[in-house]
Amino acid sequence: QLQASGGGLVQAGGSLRLSCAASGRAFSTLFMGWFRQAPGKEREFVAIINRNGDGKNYADSVKGRFTISRDNAKNTVYLQMNSLKSEDTAVYYCAADSSPLGRSWPDPRAGDMVYWGKGTLVTVSS
Repeated sequence: QLQASGGGLVQAGGSLRLSCAASGRAFSTLFMGWFRQAPGKEREFVAIINRNGDGKNYADSVKGRFTISRDNAKNTVYLQMNSLKSEDTAVYYCAADSSPLGRSWPDPRAGDMVYWGKGTLVTVSS
């Protein structure tokens, strides 16, 4: 089970930190990712982190502004979002890939992820 939190309303240029707490299985065996879905658009990849946290990949649209990290001792993955833009407005979902070979790595599609959280809304006002 994945539970995302930390969304809210922020002005353009501001920052938010999303968290996603996992329960129910060995967190350190999971590739963890963040996706987002804006109104009227398809769900898209944002960031992914490998099992021990030393590998990360980002969508071009967020590179240099967003940082994904994880704390395996706390079973939590984070998404630090800086320099937010109005086009970052979306529901953000955390997701987990439990496949043994990490099929989602490094460029995941939504279908590569096995477990999904319910999402947290981020609204960036311009």
